[in-house]
Amino acid sequence: MKENNLVYSTETGRIKSEAPTNAVPSGDGIARIRRETKGRKGKGVTTVSGVLMAETELKMLCAELKKLCGTGGTLKDNVIEIQGDHRDKIKAALEKKGLQVKLAGG
Repeated sequence: MKENNLVYSTETGRIKSEAPTNAVPSGDGIARIRRETKGRKGKGVTTVSGVLMAETELKMLCAELKKLCGTGGTLKDNVIEIQGDHRDKIKAALEKKGLQVKLAGG
């Protein structure tokens, strides 16, 4: 039996709807790896964007990359963020998985 999490109701009021979590993002399929420091108080992170995978697969990929680099990271808005500058390690790992990779930025 499915549980109904009613948020608001007076017969026709707003009802909370759930967004699909396994939707594959659109794009050209090229994984872009860049180093960013903006908005992070000078601390650098390596970001990976443009990977065409469902959110659950991206979470697993993020965990693998964090383990490979030996550091922390997160997944935000289909962009993987890994703490520190690990562009070369990440590029090698993604190419090994058969993804097309570009180093973006400076």
